[in-house]
Amino acid sequence: MIGNVFKKVFGSKNEREINKLRPIVEKINALEPEMKALSDARLKATTQAFRERIDQGVTLDELLPEAFAAVREASVRTLSMRHFDVQLIGGIVLHQGKIAEMKTGEGKTLAATLPAYLNALTGRGVHVVTVNDYLALRDTEWMGVIYRFLGLTVGTIVNGLDDAQRQVAYNADITYGTNNEFGFDYLRDNMKFSIESMVQKEPHYAIVDEVDSILIDEARTPLIISGPVEQSTDQFYDEMKPKVIKLRQHQDRLMHNIYDEALEKLEQGDEGEATLELMLKIQRGDPKNPKLLDLIAKRPGLKKKLERLEGQLSTQKLLPEIDQDLFCVIEENHNIVELTEKGLKLIYSGQADDYIVPDLDEELEKIDENDQLTSTEKRTQRQKAEAFHRDATERFHVTRQLIKAYWLFNRDVQYVVKEGQVVIVDEFTGRMMPGRRWSDGLHQAVEAKEGVKVAEENQTLATVTFQNYFRMYDKLAGMTGTADTESAEFKKIYDLDVMVIPTNEPMIRLDNTDVIYKTETDKYQAVVEEIKELHKKGQPVLVGTISVDKSEKLSRMLLKTRVKLDVLNAKNHEREAEIVANAGQKGHVTISTNMAGRGTDIVLGEGVKELGGLHIIGTERHESRRVDNQLRGRSGRQGDEGSSRFYLSLEDDLLRIFGGERMSSIMERLGMEEGEPIEHGLISKAIENAQRKVEAHNFEIRKQLLEYDDVMNKQREVIYRQRREALGGESLKPTIEEMMLELSETIADTFADEKVLPEEWDIEGLKEAVYHQFIFRLKVDRNTMDGLTRDALAELIFQSAMEKYEEKESSFGADEFRNVERMVVLQVVDNLWKEHLLAMDHLKEGIGLRGYGQQNPLVVYKREGFDMFAEMIGRIKKETVRFLFRIHVARPEQMAARERARQEKISYSHGGEEAAKAPVRRSQKKVGRNEPCPCGSGKKYKKCCGK
Repeated sequence: MIGNVFKKVFGSKNEREINKLRPIVEKINALEPEMKALSDARLKATTQAFRERIDQGVTLDELLPEAFAAVREASVRTLSMRHFDVQLIGGIVLHQGKIAEMKTGEGKTLAATLPAYLNALTGRGVHVVTVNDYLALRDTEWMGVIYRFLGLTVGTIVNGLDDAQRQVAYNADITYGTNNEFGFDYLRDNMKFSIESMVQKEPHYAIVDEVDSILIDEARTPLIISGPVEQSTDQFYDEMKPKVIKLRQHQDRLMHNIYDEALEKLEQGDEGEATLELMLKIQRGDPKNPKLLDLIAKRPGLKKKLERLEGQLSTQKLLPEIDQDLFCVIEENHNIVELTEKGLKLIYSGQADDYIVPDLDEELEKIDENDQLTSTEKRTQRQKAEAFHRDATERFHVTRQLIKAYWLFNRDVQYVVKEGQVVIVDEFTGRMMPGRRWSDGLHQAVEAKEGVKVAEENQTLATVTFQNYFRMYDKLAGMTGTADTESAEFKKIYDLDVMVIPTNEPMIRLDNTDVIYKTETDKYQAVVEEIKELHKKGQPVLVGTISVDKSEKLSRMLLKTRVKLDVLNAKNHEREAEIVANAGQKGHVTISTNMAGRGTDIVLGEGVKELGGLHIIGTERHESRRVDNQLRGRSGRQGDEGSSRFYLSLEDDLLRIFGGERMSSIMERLGMEEGEPIEHGLISKAIENAQRKVEAHNFEIRKQLLEYDDVMNKQREVIYRQRREALGGESLKPTIEEMMLELSETIADTFADEKVLPEEWDIEGLKEAVYHQFIFRLKVDRNTMDGLTRDALAELIFQSAMEKYEEKESSFGADEFRNVERMVVLQVVDNLWKEHLLAMDHLKEGIGLRGYGQQNPLVVYKREGFDMFAEMIGRIKKETVRFLFRIHVARPEQMAARERARQEKISYSHGGEEAAKAPVRRSQKKVGRNEPCPCGSGKKYKKCCGK
């Protein structure tokens, strides 16, 4: 109450912050006559003058009014577009390192030219980040005219460029590009073998377009560069698929039988606990069961009773008793499918040993303690145990992913099948994402389900989350039409404030309250009737759906009524620009999956304003309020007429899964009748609460991803710093000598305990260890050991190793050997880092189970991850020295062949999103798998670079 009074008197915090910027806008406007009076040459010369003043100590904030005025004048002369005052405010907010929320059609792209130009004057580079290649190329050409007129250079980073082209683009004053390409270039640079081939400079200032999409939606999955795994699991998909189909059939039959039993009881008026338990079994075993959904829609009170019963049983830890009759349990709200004991027995034909993964450490310990086995037999037994454990683990993992594919992933909803490939559909934009792959074997499971070729599984070589990548910039800003609903997350994760920029013209769009029906059929019928009415009078309609499947269902219904329409979804996105351009024309009906068409404004045709402007119909609420706001935002741009309405049903996923008891109570109180809609403020409020619940859940997922990646990020920084130091040109010989001294001391400590007499030291073990590490036989025996201390022994090992090392160096030549040292360090670091990433992936997969042991999984992950990292650093030292003592002189072309072989196997993904790779043409004869490796390691190609 007091807060509302305060707002009325002083304005909201956002309004007060905006008002503080208005004097700066007045200064910019006051400079307009002065800028207009300048010739083109004099206007262009202001850029150099600004740079000289920066060199003299003038700050960017002090230069801002003049720089913004210069950009506005350049825009008028080149594009005939003059920045509105609200665009100037947006530009100031972006320069301050904040997020500018500007409604659709308010000119974010033009507003960004102001801070981009100002910050580019420092010469440190500005990155403007877009969501796709089309927008990056469009904005480079469109806005680039302004920058070039003022004497700045502009570059573009899109898929398919080589390193030379990328270097030119990154060296430009302002660089447009996609979020994925900027992130992948960071990872690729940290896999390079020379400073000269790196493309990025130190990250300085970035403006992120559609910031909510990039930093919130896409931040749920990391960027990954991967290569093929050593052992394929394809055969397990073929083996387990028929068993999972059998499981699905058994579960379906079980659900049918339970439903018949429950229905019989309900028809007899029995709504007791036993009847509700039967219905709860169906809800947990098949939450999308159409008969169950229809029954709940007809009797809203049942939903409330089921939720109460499930809550009680969960509190009393009695849910397993409900689940024990099922073959698997589906938790839609957490996207989880779990096999029950009954399901496991069905899958593995009752053979318990097949689905109980043994404890490998216990098995190996038993083998080692078995004195009846020879060392050779022990080795064979260990290999068998490891192979069995690996196969059992993989088989179980593949089974779970297949079950997930069959129950939770639906064709024409989460993905489409095109040209024999499973292509993911972006849940936020409705666009196809060719090449993108779900990680952790899920994509292979969906491919197996659809009967297309199962692609090879990959192993992570380098990875980073968008959160950690964009937090590397000295200053970060963003712009979008919808950010305020996620302001808390932007502040917590990125320390970014959100400022809502006022519109240039008052917003007059009429947003009607939601209409809710009992069933999906009633809802779609009502949508069709409204479209028919509006189409008769010629008012354009844009209909938003949440999946390809739903958009096609609605289009079929409309075609029966002879309403002409355009459908924009993942199956026909090629016509996107054309369809969006026509969406505001008289009489047009457009059905669009989610927000397909972002980045393109819908301009109203002649006479449409008089008809009420563009009308938006939402056929379902999205789990994120932002996506709903984006759909609404297509109408009412720049003060246009417009209207919107959402149609919902109790069978919609959001209401069914997250609506909760409150929604059921409201519907019961309002007395819903079949076919009759309900409009009520209470319903809108309940729906918004459901969306907030889902948004909070998704935020927790992203936060957890970041917490785990923060552990990896610290390790990544250490490794990447080591690589850059190795590439920096300084000699690594002192570092190698330190490694050799440390290893010599470790060997001496291991075999020469000062607490025992020297004659009792394990001399043979010591000599073997020296040979294993340094490849020479240490000349020492019982006589030479007389009077030798442990430190003196370590020094003897080190000096002997140094003599051999100097011999190795002379065989190469000092300068050449410095390069060899550099290449070996990089190769060892890369190989062991790759193994470490795989080990960390495995650690994270099972870390959640530690919670059952009253341990905090994140704390355990940090501790064990640190121990594994420390062990890896020790291995880097051992492997580097061992490799250098074994290396032979190799020709430069052999080293080049090794690098080519490495590059051919790399693929890129955003949570599995692979970019198409250009074909590589071999310039030399192919190396046979059993031939010596061209890198000079002395190993066979298949055991070295051919892995």
